[in-house]
Order: sequence, then structure tokens, then C-alpha cells
Amino acid sequence: MQRINELVAKEAAEYLSKHDPVLRPIIAKVGLCTIRPNSNYYQELVDAIISQQLSVHAARAIEERFRNLFDGKFPTAEQILTTDVETLRGIGFSRAKAMYVLDLAEHVISGEVSFDHLDALSNDEVTAELTAVKGIGAWTAHMFLMICMARTDVLPVGDLGIRNGVRKLYGFNDAPAPQQIIDLAAKNHWHPYESVASWYIWRAFDNVPAV
Repeated sequence: MQRINELVAKEAAEYLSKHDPVLRPIIAKVGLCTIRPNSNYYQELVDAIISQQLSVHAARAIEERFRNLFDGKFPTAEQILTTDVETLRGIGFSRAKAMYVLDLAEHVISGEVSFDHLDALSNDEVTAELTAVKGIGAWTAHMFLMICMARTDVLPVGDLGIRNGVRKLYGFNDAPAPQQIIDLAAKNHWHPYESVASWYIWRAFDNVPAV
């Protein structure tokens, strides 16, 4: 399970530039991928839930207001449980997301959700474990694997930014279906750097997820 660091980011840039002529000028313009591992898995997972089905800018605004509830700092699970659904709705959460974040905090405090062993799991195993938690789907798991764990080989086929970016960059008439993105990645030899290729597609349109 390789992770993105400066050396890997350089290797990925060289590899993708060689194999994908569409990504080549984007790589030359924006430089190396800046994704790096983040050990605060709980915070990143909460941020991923907040970002579900939102634009990057909208998600960042809500996350800032969320921190402002706690003097500008990201709250612990215990602190989150001092708020309620209506308070979270007042800063832009949907009712469902507010319930998901509170439910996750309860699970973390009870020990039903633990992040200590995730590093030893495969991508599929991490996805299976995370999606067993209420409110966490495949998109959130993919963002967590890519942006927080910095795994190199995640392809977020359900991400709207990726679908729209692929459509614009690779000449699709409509936003491509997941299998079309998988086929495109295979054709352009993105493996084992699918995460980095996806990051460049986001960067091409200033649309890197806020997690």
C-alpha cells in the first residue's frame, strides 16, 4: 500500500507525463502532487462527510463555520457531542449530515469505530469498514483513502469533479460513467498512480476536494 510523498509524487508525475499526453501539460503547469498522509483520521473523515455532494468552495465555508463553533479549532468527538442537530444545521449542515457526524462521534467514543488498524488494510478492506458506518458511502471512503491516507492507487469514479474533468479534458459528450473512467485510466496507464492522476484532473479546474 504505497503512499504519496515527495519522492512518489515526482515518480508519479514523470510516469503520468510519459503515458498520458492529456495530463502532461497539466503536470508541467501545476507541478508535483501535494497530497500527503494525514494521521488525524477522525478529523479527515468528519471533513469528508461535510463535503459530500457539495462544491469545494461550499464545503470549505461550512468547515470554517464548524471550527468557529469551537474557537476556530477542530473539535474532539466529545466536543462535537456538546452540539445538536439544529446547531449544525444553523451553520449549513443538512439534517442528515448533522446526524452522521454526531453518530460518528458516538461510535468513536464508544470504541465501535477505531482508526488504529486501517493502515494494515487494503483499499477494499478500508472501504468496506468505513461504509459500514451510517452516512459513509463509497465517495467518502475514496476521499479518505486518497486525501487522508494518501494511497496512490484510488480512482474515485463517482466524484463529480472527476467525471466533469474527464468529460472536458478527454472529449466526452457527457459526464462519463464509472466504467468509462476505469477504461480511460487503463488506456492511459494510470496505475499505480490513479490518485495522482485524479488530483491533476481536479487541479486542472481548481477543484481539489476540501478534505
